[in-house]
Amino acid sequence: MHHTGRFAAIDLPYWKTAPHVLPGVTSLGQYRWDPIPVPDGDLTWLTGMRTMTTAGDVNIQVGMATHVYLVTASMQDEYFFSADSELLVVPQQGRLRFCTELGIIDVQPQEIAILPRGLVYRVEVLEGPARGFVCENYGQKFDLPDRGPIGANCLANPRDFKTPVAAFEDRDARSRVVIKWCGQFHETWIDHSPLDVVAWHGNYCAYKYDLRTYSPVGAILFDHPDPSIFTVLTAPSGQDGTANIDFVLFRDRWLVAEHSFRPPWYHKNIMSELMGNIHGIYDAKPQGFAPGGISLHNCMLPHGPDRDAFDKATTGDLVPHKLAETMSFMFETRFPQHLTEYAAHEAPMQPEYIEVWNRLEKKFDGTPGVK
Repeated sequence: MHHTGRFAAIDLPYWKTAPHVLPGVTSLGQYRWDPIPVPDGDLTWLTGMRTMTTAGDVNIQVGMATHVYLVTASMQDEYFFSADSELLVVPQQGRLRFCTELGIIDVQPQEIAILPRGLVYRVEVLEGPARGFVCENYGQKFDLPDRGPIGANCLANPRDFKTPVAAFEDRDARSRVVIKWCGQFHETWIDHSPLDVVAWHGNYCAYKYDLRTYSPVGAILFDHPDPSIFTVLTAPSGQDGTANIDFVLFRDRWLVAEHSFRPPWYHKNIMSELMGNIHGIYDAKPQGFAPGGISLHNCMLPHGPDRDAFDKATTGDLVPHKLAETMSFMFETRFPQHLTEYAAHEAPMQPEYIEVWNRLEKKFDGTPGVK
């Protein structure tokens, strides 16, 4: 047994932190994974975290990591805080309760929660098994994007963000506190619940947001806007035009643009894009990107709609069309994302994914001067 208050290193082998570049793992590619099944047995918020990618360097507070959580058991007399990062939690299945120093937040699919750097909390399963996605942000904290010409309304409105429900615990019980610090995990033991804060003030707090209150804007006549118009939250990078992380939401919406290719177009750029499907069918990949599934298109690698999406988009009538019952998101960063050993070899990667573009045909007709 360790003396109360001393830190002792522990191992959480599936939770990785940047820099984490593995010589035997190729991160250069377009990748997609089936939903990761929740295994049998007790997995808590700590033991059930599965890192998929890392980017940047936690030691200089730049970059991020992406995880899938697979949680079946509540933490009991056990608490956690990250000195490294704030966590953006995106539930996909099941319901969780975050009991924090500042009160209680319950989350379910189509909601998100933000847990600030340094905040102590315990995670309980309200309805399991629970699965979802986590964006671990080492950099500047998430904030609302500058809405510029959009002005005061639409996208994510400040009025829809909710702070924790007030609560505190006055309980003497031997309690384990786990700390994540520079990618290393330590435990210490105290003689009471640390959630004994009876009052607080300020604006550095946990919060939740219902993604169904997000009001998308888009093209209402022609052309295809950049997907950055779907930004819910952004963590700035210090370099204009790029972000440490953009959290982007693709929810149900009307498509009305004329003379336009409506799905996301073909592109490659500096941003590395990790997508997750919360529910429904994603517009650009009608097959193979299932709820709970993940895709990664790393920086400077071309990607875009598959053949089925292309055919549907180029032959259908351009009448107003409702994209219904769909909700996917993107964790997008200006830094390359490196696969973990788990993502490369244990998670259910689709080896045939790269072939979705094989059936695309040349569309040049060879006629000079035709516009």
